Amino acid sequence: MKDTFRIGISACLLGQAVRYDGGHKHDRFLTDTLGQYVEYVPVCPEVECGLGVPREAMRLVGDPATPRLMTRRSGIDHTEQMVSWAQKRVKELESEDLCGFIFKSRSPSSGMERVKIYSKEGHPVGSGSGLFAKTFMDHFPLIPVEEEGRLHDPKLRENFIEQIFTLKRWRETRHPETGTKKMKDLIGFHSENKLLILSHSQKQYRKMGKLVAEGSQKDAAALFAEYEALLVDALRLKTTQKKNINVLQHMMGYFKKQLSADEKQELLEVLEAYRADEVPLIVPVTLINHYVRKYDQPYLKNQTYLKPHPAALKLRNHV
Repeated sequence: MKDTFRIGISACLLGQAVRYDGGHKHDRFLTDTLGQYVEYVPVCPEVECGLGVPREAMRLVGDPATPRLMTRRSGIDHTEQMVSWAQKRVKELESEDLCGFIFKSRSPSSGMERVKIYSKEGHPVGSGSGLFAKTFMDHFPLIPVEEEGRLHDPKLRENFIEQIFTLKRWRETRHPETGTKKMKDLIGFHSENKLLILSHSQKQYRKMGKLVAEGSQKDAAALFAEYEALLVDALRLKTTQKKNINVLQHMMGYFKKQLSADEKQELLEVLEAYRADEVPLIVPVTLINHYVRKYDQPYLKNQTYLKPHPAALKLRNHV
């Protein structure tokens, strides 16, 4: 990473007292840990659209396909006010070059998913997305999104943070002034991220490899847009223990002429321990990194799979 990069976030997660009751939902991991590497662009839909603090609590009401945003007690409908503001806000956010967004879970404006929707009588009738969150996701379909509640799951946390750092690296292949990419930049990025992509999806890995191989025959703008869409789709597919073992075994093949019998046996034992859930992913990855440095393996030392995000985040210590 050349420097920090921007991601959007629900303002209350930063400790801003903007919730309906005048409180906040400060998340220390987001501010104190991840916040060392990203610059947050805070958004509070309810305050920014003109509602005060404190304010009457709201909920989604009506047809789950097109719910209304209404106050719980007085039944005031704020749907048009929120939607009109949200449509303007997402256009403003285009200039922020966001690499992700973290939403407040269960919020009728900012919840990413599973936000309860009620009948007019107050009975749950379904679930959906908060009005601003839906507008954002529709407007930015290729930007990784998550909500703070789901980030408590180590696998979901690692997957989301891997996505935003990978998207940042992809953005860095653009020319700083013109925003254009060259074929050599695409080839370089794909080469360095091959094993990372493989750890998510063999199918997408093959598609992207074919696209790059035939790239010179395509219009440049269309090529890069298609590649980015495939990249995002691949990264949204979760890694699994089986997928990681496949990649680790693939990497082991690059050392078949260098590893001693003892080193090979040690690596096989560590892989088996990972397969048996006795050690986390960081253990075999650390050993592979050791061999990469010891034997100066030229291909693997540039593979982002081995260092997809800062080690200080300790994301692979729990997966």
